[in-house]
Amino acid sequence: MSDFRRDYAFTAPDTRATTHDEYMYAGALSFCRRKYATSLEGADVAVMGVPFDTAVTNRPGTRFGPRAVRAASTNLAWARAWPSAFDPFERLSVVDYGDIWCDHGHPEQVPHDIEAAIAGVLGQGVKTLLIGGDHFTTYPALKAHAAKHGPLALIHFDAHTDTWSDGDGPKRIDHGTMFWHAVHEGLIDPARSIQVGIRTTNDDPLGILIRDAAEVHETPLSETVAAIRNRVGDAPCYLTFDIDCLDPAFAPGTGTPVVGGLTTHQAMTLLRGLAGLDIRGADVVEVSPAYDVGEITALAGATVALQMLCLYAECPA
Repeated sequence: MSDFRRDYAFTAPDTRATTHDEYMYAGALSFCRRKYATSLEGADVAVMGVPFDTAVTNRPGTRFGPRAVRAASTNLAWARAWPSAFDPFERLSVVDYGDIWCDHGHPEQVPHDIEAAIAGVLGQGVKTLLIGGDHFTTYPALKAHAAKHGPLALIHFDAHTDTWSDGDGPKRIDHGTMFWHAVHEGLIDPARSIQVGIRTTNDDPLGILIRDAAEVHETPLSETVAAIRNRVGDAPCYLTFDIDCLDPAFAPGTGTPVVGGLTTHQAMTLLRGLAGLDIRGADVVEVSPAYDVGEITALAGATVALQMLCLYAECPA
């Protein structure tokens, strides 16, 4: 008699168990069918959702992003991540650690709560793979990572620089100013940081190297990979991917779409080119399923997140 309770999100014998023989269309919506965990004992990476979207300047809805990305990720769990030569889940113990609690009734407390939750995971020697949520969530993530590792190089895929000045008034909870704060607070080292796919105007890059979408389109992808690797070098780095880095044809489900962006092929090729860099933290953000079509944005976000796990598996010891 078959076991009708064989849902590996709950019953996997260990966190490296294969899920390739599970249904893609049924079961709990954990990331890539990884086991839900209440303990991080033995874990290498904790996948965590950050369902927060009240820092957006245009269309809200990314609070539903973590759920959508998890659902789309089940399409990726049936076989080894292509074209990887290895299965990251055989090299890493990866758990789904659920979502970070954000109390919408106390928005001023949300940045601290996100930072504290991530710091608690890092304090146990476990890396995080974060699924947003709007891009502001990267700011408290950077604070937690910089507190542990010191100033980080930033590898930032986006249509927007998110380094617009916040001025001299009270700090804003805004997904367009958080890297301005990150530079001024010493969370990231602009001399080792790079932004890829940018296609909006910002006359003050704060010392961060920008390789905009036109450069990516007009030169071989190997040149952009080389630019990233040369900029970062051997520095510990944080990798953040705003899904609106992709052209709206490939990612319509986002709050601030901008035409002329990267294709999914370009993005995945660039990410694969980062193998071996010292990536300490990573996130994919700004998936907004209310504006999606056929879940293609959520699938793109899930595929980016899975590639980030492959990069984790190839980080230097």
